[in-house]
Amino acid sequence: MGCASLVRYCYQRSPFILLDSAWDSTDQIESIRARKRFLFDSVVNDFLMSPTQLETTNPKLETDLREIAQNIVRRAISGGATAAECVVREGDEFSTLVRLGQVETLKESGSRSIGVRVFNGQRAASTYSTDFSRDGLDRMVKSALELSKITSEDPFGGIPDASQLGSLTGDLDLYHEDVYSLPGPARIDYARRAEKAALDFDPRIKNSEGGSFDAATGHKVLANSHGFVGEYRRSYCSVAAVPIAQTEEGAMQRDYWFSVARTLSKLESPEQVGKVAAERTLRRLGARKANTAQVPIIFDPTVATSILEHIFEGVNGDSVYRGASFLAEKLGQKIAGDNVTIIDDGTIPGGFGTSPFDGEGVPTRRTVVIEKGLLSSYLLNTYTAKKLGLKTTGNASRGLAGTPGIGPGNYFLQPGTRTPKQLISEIKEGLYVTEFLGHGANLVTGDYSRGASGLWISGGEFAYPVEEITVAGNLKEIFFNISEIADDLEFRGSVASPTLRIDGLTVGGA
Repeated sequence: MGCASLVRYCYQRSPFILLDSAWDSTDQIESIRARKRFLFDSVVNDFLMSPTQLETTNPKLETDLREIAQNIVRRAISGGATAAECVVREGDEFSTLVRLGQVETLKESGSRSIGVRVFNGQRAASTYSTDFSRDGLDRMVKSALELSKITSEDPFGGIPDASQLGSLTGDLDLYHEDVYSLPGPARIDYARRAEKAALDFDPRIKNSEGGSFDAATGHKVLANSHGFVGEYRRSYCSVAAVPIAQTEEGAMQRDYWFSVARTLSKLESPEQVGKVAAERTLRRLGARKANTAQVPIIFDPTVATSILEHIFEGVNGDSVYRGASFLAEKLGQKIAGDNVTIIDDGTIPGGFGTSPFDGEGVPTRRTVVIEKGLLSSYLLNTYTAKKLGLKTTGNASRGLAGTPGIGPGNYFLQPGTRTPKQLISEIKEGLYVTEFLGHGANLVTGDYSRGASGLWISGGEFAYPVEEITVAGNLKEIFFNISEIADDLEFRGSVASPTLRIDGLTVGGA
């Protein structure tokens, strides 16, 4: 299953599953969209087990990151920049993949990187580096200053006003040292136990794409020429399993399950993860096509987040000011049913999308995006807020270089009061979607059509698995047709949704 971990497999099902590990939302979005492009440090001899792949990078440097960031800003200003900001980040990651009981991949990395963005009036440029030597940092700053002289002017560019800058105080419960408390063999055992639990669950589980265990810690510092300096640490760990089931006729199905937490103490047991992964896989055996029909559809929480992601793209300030969103010019208008309230909250202690400040140094906050169906707010950074004549919502997210983008905090649909079982029991004939394939949403027109698989509902109960079907409709109508919202909200990433019932969609099958 490749050389990294099952996180990659989970990402293919939902890009927002593991939005955050050691970095802020954008940093992790970047790394996941690049398929967790690990730069590995060194693997100690205790980890040597065959067959094992080892990757190494340079040893870590011991320097004060705050001082480095502030010094780079000072250098940029003394070099002629009218404004500047610097981001420095470092972290450690561990990843192991066990397949059929054998260690297939074992990696441990340490990385450190730095980026600077400078402004020359209304011109801007950015550069980044992993070279922390004096000459390396000088080259980085010099390159940014030279580039800023030839880039195009943009009257909306710039860092936030000093009055907008700040950082949340208090313990946000983002960092726990215990994610690295286990010795090497115990970390490997987590992955092995998850896979074994899945393989032992039922004789129809014939094969496996592996069990995995990942852990990461990170440290980020942001400084700018308005005197802002902020920093925070984060931790993350996960365990996952991807079993393969097979019928007597040889037909195979695959599914997965995982647990993710900021601290090892809140991680589900490997045995529980393996058991759920096996159950999810077995229920797919014997899948067939469904007849084309317009029926109620229940969205499992793992796929219901995709609906929220479409709304996120629609309220993303970048899409809005470009006129590339179906929600452009809809602020203050009714866009969903009265039961739909969507919140973005970057302040929730321990949340996967929580941070004390955003990618520009603006304190994170709680923003009600949709309140009882009414579009209350777009999600903005400083640049898009200026373009739209609004105020930033503290959703700037950035990597080491380039213009900040927009990322979610803890972005979720407010849950209802009924259980998923109650929602299912009221459906005579319908579909329970457990997986979407491909990306079939047009965020300009709202047209929606995606390949799907799941379970057919008959008489209020699951009847048989289905696959090779499509679910089609229009996003503008879908949000009004969310008829039921269950009570099972659970965060397994920075975007979360309870189970949903949506009416008016067409299931395309046989």
